[in-house]
Amino acid sequence: MSQGKVEPSSLGESDGAGVDTPSFVEQGDARMILIPAGEFIVGSTEREGYNDERPPVTVDLDAFYIDRCEVTNAQFKSFMEAVGRRAPMYWDDEKYNQPEQPVVGVTWHDAAAFAKWAGKRLPTEAEWEKAARGTDGRMYPWGNEWDSLKCNSNIGADNRRCPAPVASFRDGASPYGVMDMAGNVWEWCADWYGSNYSQSPRKNPRGADFSGERVLRGGSWCTTDHAYLRCANRNWFSPDFGFDDAGFRCARDVSA
Repeated sequence: MSQGKVEPSSLGESDGAGVDTPSFVEQGDARMILIPAGEFIVGSTEREGYNDERPPVTVDLDAFYIDRCEVTNAQFKSFMEAVGRRAPMYWDDEKYNQPEQPVVGVTWHDAAAFAKWAGKRLPTEAEWEKAARGTDGRMYPWGNEWDSLKCNSNIGADNRRCPAPVASFRDGASPYGVMDMAGNVWEWCADWYGSNYSQSPRKNPRGADFSGERVLRGGSWCTTDHAYLRCANRNWFSPDFGFDDAGFRCARDVSA
């Protein structure tokens, strides 16, 4: 990976501020998708979600870029070799260590260190949710109806019982074309977890000041209930631990 290298695409669209911004960029060996500025709905109704998702509110975000795919083992290997960082858990397990599988076993600190090295950052929880669901308040990245064939989970006939190579479920892409926002691996976000998510600032919310636990989003390959694969579902854990079903993707500001 070439740290901080950005190659803009020739395609452009408005970032919400009247400025033509590339709809994607190639940064290092990862494609990043533009999520335009503007409002969208976070959270869920009483009928759909859990207490820490309620009530649904409208949030306004600046434009940002987010990785089209989860960070892979091949990409994380480049980082480890460049900086001498230790391997995460499960690195030597063939079930999890194939080059195009998402890296797992990483702590939040591992994910944040990779993002900084790559000239990026972790997405905020609100950014992650907008990239997953768009602006129409949909339940899953692909729409409002559950479909086990559109993501890698432990539900339905296509259960792989391990992380799938990134972008294996193209029909499950988000409205912006971001892949694997439901299932495959839980994804670390920048924010500290707070149960009053819907009461955060309406402009570019950044999560709780401190809680001891960082947010994870998206569900994973071993999720057995599709309620946990909804775009609005929230999870959290200590940033010091890694899991066989948790990884991450990166984001960055448009101006970076």
